[in-house]
Amino acid sequence: MKYAVIETGGKQYSVSEGDLIKVEKLDAEAGNVVDLDKVLLIGGDETKVGAPYIDGAKVTAEVVKNGKAKKIIVFKYKAKKNYRKKQGHRQPYTELKITSILG
Repeated sequence: MKYAVIETGGKQYSVSEGDLIKVEKLDAEAGNVVDLDKVLLIGGDETKVGAPYIDGAKVTAEVVKNGKAKKIIVFKYKAKKNYRKKQGHRQPYTELKITSILG
């Protein structure tokens, strides 16, 4: 089974064909095809390792949807100083379906 390690949004993901992954928000609409060319490693029958990236390798993915993750609460507090700050945050993401690994 062929797999790859890709980099997008400052994070690394291990993917294989057919996987669904959530990555940092990309500028693409649902249904679009995205090429991810920062491929660090391709494994399977033979392993290729980049330095830092593999030349000519790319992973093709289809955008399933754009969305927001669950809300997290950011609460800052200083004891005995009457300082409290409550803030919510929902991180935007893009869900990708990996269609092919070339390289």
